[in-house]
Amino acid sequence: MDYGKVASEVIAAVGKDNLVAGAHCATRLRLVLKDDTKVNQQALDNNSDVKGTFKMDGQYQVIIGAGDVNHVYAELIKQAGLKEVSTEDVKKIAAEGHKPNPVMAFIKVLSEIFVPIIPALVAGGLLMAVNNIFKSEGLFGSQSLIQQFPQVSGISDMLTVLSDAPFIYMPVLLGISTSKRFGGNQFLGAALGLMMCSQELNEVIVKAAGTTLDWNFFGWHLHAAQYTSQVIPAIIAVWVMCIIEKWFHKHLHSAVDFTFTPLFTMIITGFLTFALIGPVFGQVSDWVANGLVWLYNTLGFLGMGIFGAFYTPIVVTGLHQSFPAFETILLNSYKAGQGSGDFIFVVASMANMAQAAAAFAIFFLTKNSKTKGLSSSAGISALLGITEPAVFGVNLKYRFPFFCALIGSAIAAAIAGLFNVIAVSLGSAGILGLISINPKSIPFYLICEVISFAIAFAITYYYGKTKEAQVFEVEAAVAAAEADVEEHGSVAADTTDAAAAPVKQEAAVADEILAAPLAGEVVDLKSVSDPVFSSEAMGKGVAVKPSGNTVYAPVDGTIQIAFDTGHAYGIKSDKGAEILIHIGIDTVSMNGDGFDQKVKADQKVKKGDVLGTFDSAKIAQAGLDDTTMFIITNTADYTSVSPVSSGTVEVGDNLLEVKK
Repeated sequence: MDYGKVASEVIAAVGKDNLVAGAHCATRLRLVLKDDTKVNQQALDNNSDVKGTFKMDGQYQVIIGAGDVNHVYAELIKQAGLKEVSTEDVKKIAAEGHKPNPVMAFIKVLSEIFVPIIPALVAGGLLMAVNNIFKSEGLFGSQSLIQQFPQVSGISDMLTVLSDAPFIYMPVLLGISTSKRFGGNQFLGAALGLMMCSQELNEVIVKAAGTTLDWNFFGWHLHAAQYTSQVIPAIIAVWVMCIIEKWFHKHLHSAVDFTFTPLFTMIITGFLTFALIGPVFGQVSDWVANGLVWLYNTLGFLGMGIFGAFYTPIVVTGLHQSFPAFETILLNSYKAGQGSGDFIFVVASMANMAQAAAAFAIFFLTKNSKTKGLSSSAGISALLGITEPAVFGVNLKYRFPFFCALIGSAIAAAIAGLFNVIAVSLGSAGILGLISINPKSIPFYLICEVISFAIAFAITYYYGKTKEAQVFEVEAAVAAAEADVEEHGSVAADTTDAAAAPVKQEAAVADEILAAPLAGEVVDLKSVSDPVFSSEAMGKGVAVKPSGNTVYAPVDGTIQIAFDTGHAYGIKSDKGAEILIHIGIDTVSMNGDGFDQKVKADQKVKKGDVLGTFDSAKIAQAGLDDTTMFIITNTADYTSVSPVSSGTVEVGDNLLEVKK
């Protein structure tokens, strides 16, 4: 990579006079601009050295890649005449000119709370959907399966227990996630959640035979209520708990703090929860559920169509991560016989099918082998409910497929609304989503998915064949030039500059199995909340939710990158794999606080050597996520990069396999 050239091209695209400040992290340039609308987005999209762009928290971020971004940044500040600043400085500068919208900030907090618990909700939702197959009448005749075959009733009973658990004990899951988000003790958060859905409290209420049960506080009667399945009261209660806990940590010291902070925190928070927070925000939760149902019933198919048109743009911002909070409220209301079900899931499914169709249309339009491979795999992923590779890797790159897909999504969502298609459980918003749908609506759901796919594919393909044909003609010329280079070892003399390609060098890589660099829970890379990693713009890999605080070398190799902040390491294995280990999301903003780096660039390491340590508690106190990315940045040199482990892994366990 010509760092000076890339820097000058970035400066030209964003505008030299438009640049206010700039910093960089392990993978991207973080720029503060006067006016984002002046950016020549097409120039950056067409730049082969730029892996993607996006805007977040007032920063315009340009993805360059580990090992290159620091050199490009050095050239950029030199050419632009900027002063070198830290990411924290850039964050402050961006905040000064970017006053956050309170509503957007609230939604962002909701997404940060719900993202970690989504796997549990999806698992419970899918189990609930499977159980619907056993219980639903009219799906396999006038009677349900358990009515026809009583011998399978035990399976249904077991599925009921398994599927209900994440929703009944929602306050416990939220207690852990919310306390982590606000820097409190996660076990105290879990304990508060258990108090809110205590079985003992439930038994007391049952014994009261439906009468109002009160606790007597020196003559004042406090109503005893159980808050199973509640979302908003649990979040507010744990947030208050974190505030109280931090206050006591600040004012109590040593052994007194260790003993009495948890005691006082739980007594005060518990009282406030049952006396004030539960009753007030339980009512708010009812208002939210009733409001969503009213909106659905009032706007009907028209509202569904509008939502379908805007759903994927919401995904691009990342705000869709907050939707499970509202979907859970809708489902709880539905189970109580007071709501119409989850219409958000249906809209998401239509949007995902449309983006998949647009990606497949690009597969048939392009003659570039790399684009074909990316669009086909991204399309399949979108069919299964994960759209980031299709949206960020394909459709937004060409722009028109993204917008063509919105048309298909809007029409299909409107038709789904017309036929009252709703989901009765959470699940995978795609082809597999049919098991989450009300059994009576499954045929209409499948018809709407076909409509969404067909319209998006047809419009994308037609438009690509006419208005945007020149894009694919250039790609075809490039593909032909590359084929000529591979066959003859040089570029043909009459090849135009637009189609010229360098001589392809065979990458010196070998098959290899990489070890887990830290202990923890394996997470699908596509599910992490940072679009740079989830879209696989930096390469394929896996993520780990750490249970320890030490990072180890996963292979024998050489340290290529060792950031001063200690939050990321780049290693090249002796067999050619280029590995990025990135601890946490946006942890570069901590400027090394909580990180201790043990290695330096160009240092040789053996598998199992300590690279550094980190403090998960400090990361949580900063309001950040410590999920660690484990990525192969030279993915293009391999035919396959795939995880070989799931669930919990220990340091040194086989985690990732690369095949040339």
